Amino acid sequence: MIEIKNVVPGSYADKKGIKAGEKLVAVNGHTIRDILDYRFYICEKTVTVSLDTRDVTIKKDEYDDIGLEFETYLMDKQESCRNKCIFCFIDQNPHGMRESIYFKDDDTRLAFLFGNYVTLTNVPDSELERLIKMHISPVNVSVQATNPELRQKMLGNRFAGRILEQMHILADGGIDLNAQIVLCKGVNDGDELERSLRDLEALVPSLKSVSVVPVGLTKYRRGLYPLEPFSKDDCIKVVETVERLGEAFLEKHGTRLVFASDEFYLKAGRPIPSTEFYEGYPQLENGVGMIASFTDDLDFELDFCKDDCIDGGTPRHVSIATGMAAYETIVKQVEKIKKIWYNIKCDVYAVRNDFYGENVTVSGLLTGGDIIAQLKGKTLGETLLIPRNALRHEGDRFLDDVTLEEMENALGVKVIPTDGAEDLLHGIID
Repeated sequence: MIEIKNVVPGSYADKKGIKAGEKLVAVNGHTIRDILDYRFYICEKTVTVSLDTRDVTIKKDEYDDIGLEFETYLMDKQESCRNKCIFCFIDQNPHGMRESIYFKDDDTRLAFLFGNYVTLTNVPDSELERLIKMHISPVNVSVQATNPELRQKMLGNRFAGRILEQMHILADGGIDLNAQIVLCKGVNDGDELERSLRDLEALVPSLKSVSVVPVGLTKYRRGLYPLEPFSKDDCIKVVETVERLGEAFLEKHGTRLVFASDEFYLKAGRPIPSTEFYEGYPQLENGVGMIASFTDDLDFELDFCKDDCIDGGTPRHVSIATGMAAYETIVKQVEKIKKIWYNIKCDVYAVRNDFYGENVTVSGLLTGGDIIAQLKGKTLGETLLIPRNALRHEGDRFLDDVTLEEMENALGVKVIPTDGAEDLLHGIID
C-alpha cells in the first residue's frame, strides 16, 4: 500500500472524495508498486481505484491524470547503483559536498521518465518483461562494452556481462533503445570499440542511436583505477573509427547509428559536422551535436529577430561566462549578434575549472566559486549570463552550493542563467 500525500484540488480524485492519508492498493485490480504501474493502469477511461478501506470508480478521458500525489515521484525508493565502475564520475567528487551529489542512481524507470542512462545490471528478466508489457520505450542503456568480460571489469559487477542478451530481449519485445559508450583510453577503445559497435548493429532497427563520449576525469582520482585523458591523436582515431562505421551503417541501414561527442571533435581539432549529419540530434543530452544545434538555432533566431533591430540596438554592456570547451563557439556566435546589434558590447569569459581540474572543460560542471574567483574585479557590465546547466535542477545553486544571490553580491552584477541559443540572444539584446 502506498500512502496518498496530496489530492489535487478540482481533480477527478478530489471530486470523488479521495483524501490525503488514504492508502492506494490497486488500480483496476492491478497491485500498484511504483509510478510505472500507476501511470500505466490509470490510462483507461474507467478507472477503479482500490484504497485500503473502499473502492472508487472514476470515469475520465483516456490518459487524463486523476490527481493523486505521493511522497516521492517514483512512489518508492529510487534504485541505487550496485556497480563499481572504473570511470564513475561520482567517485571523483571531493569530500564535503551536499549528500545528494554522492547518490548513484541506476533506475530503469528514470530511463523512461527522464531519459537517464542505465546499466541494466540490477534488472531481473521479470522487470524486462514488465517494461515490455507496458511498452516503456525508449530505454536508454549505458553499454560501455559488449565484450562480457571487459564489461564486468569496467562496471565491477559480475552480472554485467549479459548486456547484449538483455538488450535483445527488450528489442524483441518492441522496445526502442538508445546506447551510450563512455570511452576509457586503453580499456574499451580501439578494437574493443569497433567490436562493441558491430555487436550493437545487430539490434537495428530497435536500436536508434549510439553515442561515444570520453570519460570525465577530475583531479580527485587518487586511489581509483588509473585512467588517462585522451590526447589529440587519440581523439582523431576515435572520430575516424566512429565516422567510418557510421558511413557503413548509413549505407546498410539508412542511419549512421553511432556518433562521437562534440568533445572528441574539439580535442581532435576536427570541424563539427553539419546539422544533417546528426539525424535529428538523438543524443543531444550526451553532448553529441550540441554545437551544430546551437549554431543552427542561433541563426534561426537571428533571421527571426534581426528586423526588430533599430539603429544597432539599445547601447548596453553584458558578459558571458562559459566553460573552456564552448568558449570559441560562443565567441563566434556573439560576433554574429554584434554585427546586427552593433551598439551592444558583449564580453565572453572562458572559466577554467579549478574545482574539478583542467581536464573538465564542459559548462555543465562549472562551479560558482570558480566563476567568482576568475571574474571578480572585471568590468562585467549590466548583466552576467551563465549556462543554466551549471545549476542543479532546482535552478538555485551550483555544484559547490554557491547560490545565484551570492554570486551577484560577490560580482556586483545581475546574473541570469540561459539555456540555448534563444535564451542567450535575448539575454544579450535584452
